[in-house]
Amino acid sequence: MRLFPALALGALLLPLVAHAADPHSYAQPDQVRVTHLDLDLNVDFAHKRLEGSATLELDWENPRAASLILDTRELKIARIVALGGTGKATPLKYSLAPPDKTLGSKLTISTPMHPASVRIVYATSPGATGLQWLSPAQTADKKRPFMFSQSESIHARSWVPLQDSPAVRFTYDAHISAPQDIRVVMSAINDAKHPLNGNFSFDQPHPIPSYLLAIAAGDIAVKETGPRSAVYAEPSVVDKAAHEFEDTEKMIATAEKLYGPYRWGRYDILVLPPSFPYGGMENPDMTFATPTVLVGDKSLVSLVAHELAHSWSGNLVTAASWRDIWLNEGITTYVQGRITEALYGKALADEETLLSARALQKGIADMPPNAQKLAPDPRGVGADDSLSDVAYDKGSWFMRTLEQRFGRRAFDAYLKGYFNHFAFQSITTEQMLGYLKPHLIEKYPGKMSWAEVKSWVYGTGIPKDASLPDSPRFDTIDRESKDFLAGTLTAGSLDAKGWNTQEWMYFLDRLPDVTPLDKLQQLDAAWHLTGTPNAEIGMRWYSHAIAGGDTSVWPAAAEHMIRIGRLYLTLPLYKAFVKTPQGRAYAEQIYAKAKAGYHPLTQQAVQAIFAKAKKAGQ
Repeated sequence: MRLFPALALGALLLPLVAHAADPHSYAQPDQVRVTHLDLDLNVDFAHKRLEGSATLELDWENPRAASLILDTRELKIARIVALGGTGKATPLKYSLAPPDKTLGSKLTISTPMHPASVRIVYATSPGATGLQWLSPAQTADKKRPFMFSQSESIHARSWVPLQDSPAVRFTYDAHISAPQDIRVVMSAINDAKHPLNGNFSFDQPHPIPSYLLAIAAGDIAVKETGPRSAVYAEPSVVDKAAHEFEDTEKMIATAEKLYGPYRWGRYDILVLPPSFPYGGMENPDMTFATPTVLVGDKSLVSLVAHELAHSWSGNLVTAASWRDIWLNEGITTYVQGRITEALYGKALADEETLLSARALQKGIADMPPNAQKLAPDPRGVGADDSLSDVAYDKGSWFMRTLEQRFGRRAFDAYLKGYFNHFAFQSITTEQMLGYLKPHLIEKYPGKMSWAEVKSWVYGTGIPKDASLPDSPRFDTIDRESKDFLAGTLTAGSLDAKGWNTQEWMYFLDRLPDVTPLDKLQQLDAAWHLTGTPNAEIGMRWYSHAIAGGDTSVWPAAAEHMIRIGRLYLTLPLYKAFVKTPQGRAYAEQIYAKAKAGYHPLTQQAVQAIFAKAKKAGQ
């Protein structure tokens, strides 16, 4: 269903105060809204579960509401009580609906007396989709177990019973018990000097949506990188991570100059084991990050710039539904580019812009029409599916187009005002447009028509007049690539000795989908791509080599796939392998070895690739 009519934007000049029902949540925040969460949990590594209680403070919106409805997934509910002003607990009746494969189980709590708070005593399932439990052998240092959460998109409900919708924001505090010598961290202010005594407390005073609720526990060391930043990682990783992320404070200061003060107190980074399924997760006060960006030369630290940028776009101003997620990711990717440009130069920022834009241009035409829109009709679009290249790259392209049309000074002032106006709120696309129209489009008439704005947001594809920056280095690579493929330039004669990571990524991205085997073998002989420690280059290289029929790279590709659980860096290799019967059989062998170390989200994604290949007869 469409949340608001796409053509009725003229009247949307003021922020709206209500949102349409979230199709990915059972919750009814228009009836009763959770305003604060109090967690008291124990980390049980032996049974792979969190157990304890969640106390929800409630704001009753409808005086006639008779129940509180929450989202859950495979939670084992022990009891639920209402808490009165004196703390007296009164048992409440509840029902847990049969599970839906996507949404989990609807928890309906009978609350005719409208209690101020409700406490749910529960335990998580070992297979919770929002948690991963690693044995010591699956960690870098192999000494102690590790657990971490990934709540985005709708996986918080697998470890906390709550209103799991980005439209609902709440503050929280938590008490977490854990084994001795285990450090616990959360998406709140963390104390780097906290003793490892098994007793941790946290407080998040700013209202956040459920997908930003995060926890991790393990053998975690800390190293300060600035007055308000530190790196957390396993002891063998922490020094390398601190070196890679030593510019964090400069990034914070750069963003503040552009868009106003950083409002979260601290910005720490937790480097997770390689099974983490994403590049980074912008959990407030503590970004969770993949170790695949630790390449030693800071060439991939734009990931930190991206997650930091979420402190304004996404965490401060949040998309009200997953249909609107481009408001988080598109604006954040634009801000990421501005931070990268300020710290590392326009050339690098432009290269990263072109990399993402070219990839989007290559793939967007193959997407269903609805998936090509920044603000799609939500029917048939899953919450996790919303996190596509369109949200990130078309969204940031739209932001860059606004900057080009109105000039940086005007656009920076607009964006800073936007962040201030909607601070600590969850908003829809239509609310964003309702602010954009008077504060930019109409304020500077003749720069951009409203029809053009609607074409970007509600149209398919990419507008024909969308411009891109120039990159002389990429232009040179294009010429050399053409000559190499034509046979007039040998692989060894490519001027690649000085290529940075982005330039190698671009070269490999621009090769034909199926590159002749002899060309691939020449490249490998000249530049030793097989076995590269750089996962970005490795993913691209192995995908080409598998597609081109070079079976000699299969063992190295398998090592990459077993070692790395990041979806973006692993799934392309599975997709390349399953295109032939022999490759599919080999990929199934790889998965059998890798499965135990993969996050549940990665397991689901790989299994879907196998199922699709089987259905297609591959």
